[in-house]
Amino acid sequence: MLQPKRVKYRKVQKGKGNMSGNSQRGNQLSNGMFGIKSLDQNLLTSRQIEAARIAATRYMKREGQLWIKIFPDKPITKKPLEVRMGKGKGAPDHFVAVVKPGRILFEVGGVPMDIAKEALRLAAQKLPVKTKFVIARDFDFKA
Repeated sequence: MLQPKRVKYRKVQKGKGNMSGNSQRGNQLSNGMFGIKSLDQNLLTSRQIEAARIAATRYMKREGQLWIKIFPDKPITKKPLEVRMGKGKGAPDHFVAVVKPGRILFEVGGVPMDIAKEALRLAAQKLPVKTKFVIARDFDFKA
């Protein structure tokens, strides 16, 4: 699963404004011809990203290429079960990626459009955000 090799701070604050507004970066296709774009905001865990990746690559039968355009770099802490309030912040539990509307999540290249569309549909089912299938501007429909 995806997680950073090392982080500057073990624990980070939740943050209020980091989910509002549209995505300013990563909102255009850069590698593949097809992709899925997020339509709402959420925190995607590394497990969810990995599940989506496996679903897409299985359907594509490992032909073509899949790019993951998000990375879980925000640590989420959790206290042990049945611990009373107070006594500080819990230990880091897992990592999440902050996803805003408009963010490209996955890109696919090197496969026909119908295979890419179905593979990304299966990947999108594993994610807790609404998504939209997007096609690159320079894609040639005749080929």
